[in-house]
Amino acid sequence: MTANEFNDRLIEMKSNLQRFAMSLTTDRDDALDLVQDTYLKAITYRDKFVDYSNLKAWVFTIMKNTFINNYRRGVKENTIIDGTKDLYFVNLPQDKGFASPESSYAEEEIEKAINSLDEEFRLPFRMHIEGFKYQEIADKLNLKIGTVKSRIFFTRQKLMNILKDYNN
Repeated sequence: MTANEFNDRLIEMKSNLQRFAMSLTTDRDDALDLVQDTYLKAITYRDKFVDYSNLKAWVFTIMKNTFINNYRRGVKENTIIDGTKDLYFVNLPQDKGFASPESSYAEEEIEKAINSLDEEFRLPFRMHIEGFKYQEIADKLNLKIGTVKSRIFFTRQKLMNILKDYNN
């Protein structure tokens, strides 16, 4: 295949390449940049293309790989590496500020409201706010996962009703 035939076939694929690039990037400008990068690589590495094989598949593979490499490069650029020698200070819990008497009172009221609930609602809710996942709660309490979800939902509703004075 001559260089002119190769270029003509590439140009014929432009609309297909743009649609594929748009599906990958979901941004018009990024998609156009990706098409341009794909054209550049296809023309640069034309000698790697085997005549009479599937040019469309070859070019689409170039585009997909270019997109993946750009994505990985972007993730690496946005990764922050902490070079702190003493990581103890990095992992210290952050101070949440001054605890006002009102906040202590509100916390006591919330605890009182939670404790006033029936155990069948209180127990799954407490486990949920302690960080257990729905499936873990269901397994520990020998309940179906749907039952756990509904009990937590209804507990939230009851607490919002009991503590409506605290709702902003």
